[in-house]
Amino acid sequence: MPLLSASEWSAFLRNFPDAHLLQTTAWGELKSAFGWEVVRVASEKGSPAAGAQILFRPLPLGLSLAYIPKGPLPSNPDAESPGLVEHPWGALRPEIDLVCRSRRAVFLKVELDKLDTSPTDQATLPGFRRSAHTIQPRRTLIVDLRGEEQELLARMKQKTRYNVRLAIKRGVIVQPSPDIDLFFRMMRETGERERFGVHSLAYYQRAYDLFHPRGECELLLAEYEQTPLAALMVFAHGRRAWYFYGASVDTYREFMPTYLLQWEAIRWARALGCTDYDFWGVPDTDEETLESQFTGRSDGLWGVYRFKRGFGGQLRRAPDPWDLVYQPFFYRLYLWWTGRSKEVKG
Repeated sequence: MPLLSASEWSAFLRNFPDAHLLQTTAWGELKSAFGWEVVRVASEKGSPAAGAQILFRPLPLGLSLAYIPKGPLPSNPDAESPGLVEHPWGALRPEIDLVCRSRRAVFLKVELDKLDTSPTDQATLPGFRRSAHTIQPRRTLIVDLRGEEQELLARMKQKTRYNVRLAIKRGVIVQPSPDIDLFFRMMRETGERERFGVHSLAYYQRAYDLFHPRGECELLLAEYEQTPLAALMVFAHGRRAWYFYGASVDTYREFMPTYLLQWEAIRWARALGCTDYDFWGVPDTDEETLESQFTGRSDGLWGVYRFKRGFGGQLRRAPDPWDLVYQPFFYRLYLWWTGRSKEVKG
């Protein structure tokens, strides 16, 4: 069975320059440092060969949870339909089954690297069941980075464009920074204020150390007169960039530093040749509902939708995740534990 080392997986990925960041070798190394086992498999048949980076999370009783984030490969995020041609389970499935069974996986969760799939245009993975429980955000906003900078500014909401220019006028400066300690302190303050969980200092440091030397990550810091106001960590791979982590303080919020910070992150991604900027997470509901309710809601991802929508992105949605069950009894316990015992029928 073709199990690939980290270096072999990196070589394999050269065939897929636009693979999702969560399928990269560096992402696997990041997760392996924080409780996940990473196994990379490839099929011997097919052209091109199929592959997947699988994450295993240990569970009690020697069991595990298996997860393929934004895979397997090959995949085509721009295709009209995900379909089985893009995800050749016929060649890869036996390899995945052997790995999952050897690690006593209760089930394997797969979140495909695909956006804009309608309910009537869903992939069908033989033997899998459609799941209601996601790990990554289902819906997001994607900013098209093609065109001149003035075109990108013109696509923004008028108030967002105004706030970007206001921050510049007020003297806010955005520049790269290696200060992960400062970023973590700001993340912790933001998490307490906005009531969301944050990773550890070690996690952010490891992510920066893995991706920054590759030119695939930048920590951007917004300051006013050397006072830190906001920061974000942006990632890029192939033609796509992702805004994963952001923080701000209460000081000088009226100077709109977060708007200029996002604009500079967009400019950074464009300089790398990216064509898409993924804001990574908005409420999972239709655009009509989002637009009619965002002014009156601040729970969950609603609190950030008002901000993210202003940058002119298009609302996109991933298809349903899929679960391949190996141990039905423990899988039912999992459904009970997640509070999602009513499965979405495929």
